[in-house]
Amino acid sequence: MTTRRLVLSRSAALIGAASTGLLLPQIVHAQSSKIRIGLMLPATGTFAQTGLGVDNGFHLALEEAGNKVGGRDIEWFRVDDESEPSKGVENATRLVQRDKVDVIVGTIHSGVQMGIHKVARDTGVLSLIPNAGVHAATRAQCAPNVFRTSFTNSQPTSALGKVMVDRGHKKAVWITWKYAAGDEAFEGFRDSYTKAGGTVVKELGLPFPNVEFQALLTEIASLKPDAVCCFFAGAGAAKFIKDYAAAGLKGKIPLYGSGFLTEGVLEAAGASADGILTTLHYSDSLDTPRNKAFRLAYAKRFRMQPDVYAVQGYDTGTLLMRGADAVKGDLSNKKALYAAMEGAVIDSPRGKWTMSKAHNPIQDMYLRQVANGENKVIGIAAKAVADAGTGCRMA
Repeated sequence: MTTRRLVLSRSAALIGAASTGLLLPQIVHAQSSKIRIGLMLPATGTFAQTGLGVDNGFHLALEEAGNKVGGRDIEWFRVDDESEPSKGVENATRLVQRDKVDVIVGTIHSGVQMGIHKVARDTGVLSLIPNAGVHAATRAQCAPNVFRTSFTNSQPTSALGKVMVDRGHKKAVWITWKYAAGDEAFEGFRDSYTKAGGTVVKELGLPFPNVEFQALLTEIASLKPDAVCCFFAGAGAAKFIKDYAAAGLKGKIPLYGSGFLTEGVLEAAGASADGILTTLHYSDSLDTPRNKAFRLAYAKRFRMQPDVYAVQGYDTGTLLMRGADAVKGDLSNKKALYAAMEGAVIDSPRGKWTMSKAHNPIQDMYLRQVANGENKVIGIAAKAVADAGTGCRMA
């Protein structure tokens, strides 16, 4: 009887304490023993394959660490963002408000990224960008809780200008989808190309994700430039490459591009891609022990070969673990968490890179040429390329 009274007494005390909020820290701690990770990536549409690469790479990094982040287990939440900017805020809000995630990892499409970015800035949730290179995220709208592990849209193309002029291509046509990523990739190309002495004779564009290229390819043929430079990615890039060859331009007008033109699409593009020159912060053929070990581990785990998207996903996982380990899994210790991530040196398959003050990678850009179904490194186009970070003022 005494025991029963004691139990009831303690139960009443516990209920009373809970009603006054005294037990809230313990209850919250019990509910949040796992780190809640929200993956907001495309699972359908033209960027589905790129989203899969990021997803796989991110998981591989965490699996190699025993599927723990800062010593804590992981709970996963997923959203197919459909590469649809109009749903960006809604989907990101669902992850933060309904699923109570500690971190959002996403995404591919720059327009969708700006939806995530608004939610991240409004709520303070940790936001890791594994691909989308939209400038604003690490320029005028930079934020302490937002980190990018990939590039800005103008970084790869900023290494193209001098390469093209040095090869004698002084008049070029630019072609892309008319959306944020395409416009910002053009900025990097235009600035580097004109600085090196080249002239952009025409800018051509079509709405994303339109892949009816024929009229624009006919115009390119009539313009007869020294070279064509472009930004396309995913399934649309494969079609552009094949259409370019089918239009009779391959072998007549050299094709250059941001490296995403030939990432993850070489099998689909086939022989049409042979000879294309691109600049990017990674290549399958990087002959380093780190890259070889990564490629072997990835192939064993997923029964496919990794690409730059997989590397970026892998580095995103690595960066998250670096920060979480520094705070022993307490992601609420934001000052120490951000400091650890800002100061990280990432030993990546792409080569070692560091984080800029605007939270964007400082990294080498490789010159690659497609040969025998592979992006082969033929040199370093530019070393330690950093985005300008224009307008970034960390709060």
